[in-house]
Amino acid sequence: MGRRDDELTAGMVEIRHVEGGTRSAYDEIYADVGIRHPDALWLWLLRLIDVQPGMRLLDVACGEGQLLRFATMMGVEAHGVDLSHVALVPARLGSPGALAAVADGEALPYPDAYFDRVTNMGSLEHYEDPARGAAEMARVLKPDGLVCLHVPNTFGLRWNVMHAWRRGDVHDDGQPIQRYGTRAQWTRLLAAGGLSVERVLGYEEAADWPQRPADWLGLVRHPSRVLIPAARFLPVDMASIFLFLCRKAGQDT
Repeated sequence: MGRRDDELTAGMVEIRHVEGGTRSAYDEIYADVGIRHPDALWLWLLRLIDVQPGMRLLDVACGEGQLLRFATMMGVEAHGVDLSHVALVPARLGSPGALAAVADGEALPYPDAYFDRVTNMGSLEHYEDPARGAAEMARVLKPDGLVCLHVPNTFGLRWNVMHAWRRGDVHDDGQPIQRYGTRAQWTRLLAAGGLSVERVLGYEEAADWPQRPADWLGLVRHPSRVLIPAARFLPVDMASIFLFLCRKAGQDT
């Protein structure tokens, strides 16, 4: 990749709860509450990246396979990998048409230039070596393919800035490894992995918006959530999450 991995993450905020591998930690998470997002997120994402019937899609760190289920319903050949074998049990049951495998995102078990679309939602920041993860996504992407991923912003207004104002500390979601970076830091890391950023969108976590009547009480404890509907009007660099749309570097589209 041309640059040392620690140089690529230098300046990022890093929180580490475990030493060594994170597989067992994610097995515990998925054996307990798991990690899920509203269905509307996945439907919106598939529209954003313009999936078409017959395309081959890979969801890296697919978790319980929510995206795979909707992709197969749209006629897509959907593949998913996750570090946790516990996560993939419901993925196989809920997405019978998808191909799910236990694998590390830093060493994808696929040939070069195999996928039309590659997604990685809320996961790259948790890798031991995120630059290697970016390089693997670039490797398996077709020359005219598209990568879509999202990663957290160090200076996101709703998560880190307002959290720091209230608590005097960075937001910690409790995952084994967490990193926050600026848009420029993430762009440099992706470029080192062979991905060229085509577009960056600001995004707020849809799962934080009340889904049921009882959830509205959460706005009292987390008043910053009222900013979620206004996310589209905020500057990208104030967003809690950056959503990157990338091409393989050196490809003309």
